[in-house]
Amino acid sequence: MKQLRKYLPALFLGITLVSAVGCAATPQQEGTGEYIDDSVITSKVKAAIFNDPELKVAEINVETFKGVVQLSGFVSSSAAVNKAVTVARSVAGVKSVRNDMRVK
Repeated sequence: MKQLRKYLPALFLGITLVSAVGCAATPQQEGTGEYIDDSVITSKVKAAIFNDPELKVAEINVETFKGVVQLSGFVSSSAAVNKAVTVARSVAGVKSVRNDMRVK
């Protein structure tokens, strides 16, 4: 029983470290905080696009990964493409914008 008490703090520390490393972000996967931040950015970009009278939010898809916003979908003109990119870049927290939109 004394030996168990001796190693219990080390065991607890080991479990804690493994848990913390398991929740850390990797280049391909977001951590919980980054996921929440990206969700907020996505919502803000969608709202900004929706509030712009030249753009239709239903035709533009917005995804965010580690602050990089990807716009896809269909718009009516190249001017609308440029406007959507400009609107997305103006949102706080956006690091860059990838444009995958198509003119229909």
